[in-house]
Amino acid sequence: MNRKELEPERSPQAAFGARLRSSREARGWKQEDLAKAMEYSSTHISSVETGRKFPTLRFSRRADLVFGTATGETFERQSREIRHGSLLEGFPEYLGREGRAVEIRLYEVGVVPGLLQTPEYASVLAGSGVKRGAITAEQASERVALVAERQAALLRTPPPLIFVVLDESCIRRPMGEPAVMDAQLERLIEFAELPNTVLQIAPFEMGERRPLNLPITVLTLPDRSLMSYAESSQRGHLERDNTLVVPMLTAYHQLQAEAPSQAASVAMISQLRKGTP
Repeated sequence: MNRKELEPERSPQAAFGARLRSSREARGWKQEDLAKAMEYSSTHISSVETGRKFPTLRFSRRADLVFGTATGETFERQSREIRHGSLLEGFPEYLGREGRAVEIRLYEVGVVPGLLQTPEYASVLAGSGVKRGAITAEQASERVALVAERQAALLRTPPPLIFVVLDESCIRRPMGEPAVMDAQLERLIEFAELPNTVLQIAPFEMGERRPLNLPITVLTLPDRSLMSYAESSQRGHLERDNTLVVPMLTAYHQLQAEAPSQAASVAMISQLRKGTP
């Protein structure tokens, strides 16, 4: 039997695989036994154990169920730490709040925010990071998967109210092939049609009437407390002090008041898709 020696110190993903193998062998199981218990193929188990395949949240939760690791250092927690290792400092903590927020207010410049991205658009963004050497191919895959997980987490009952204002640059900046951008613009229109969302475009012509110049997110949590999140090139910053968050919320309301209505914004996106000015 060709048994590959593992190097858990090589990476967090390798450490996960080594732990999975040791847990399996402690029970005297072969890969086929674990595969049957987890409802995966033995090839998939082998790929995770040797670090060739990333452990998804579904896979990790199945491992916790099979091995009885429901508390403490669970496989799910280890999987999340692997995924968050490629993210900006502060962003993982923000994600936990985003998943519980009852109201989400977003203002973005330059790129469509993750909550509204198509998989293809997200892949182009992540792929550019790989080309620049900023992240690995594995980390790019993790980021694309995270976009889908964030969007799925918002499909809860009742859903959060989501207010989005996009700088015009978000819809005019080409990203990938024309088909990728066209599908992304279509996704924005579909987003605007949801009963719990409001989408507005802040056109360039707003000029100095724009009260915000940098991207910002303001969350309203279930207890009605507020939290804002902003990013620099190196880290994300969470702010919970109301004396600092409330002025941001006020500026956001002013931005919404100055920006065109949702109907006018959707019309702008539709005209862009048709290639008309």
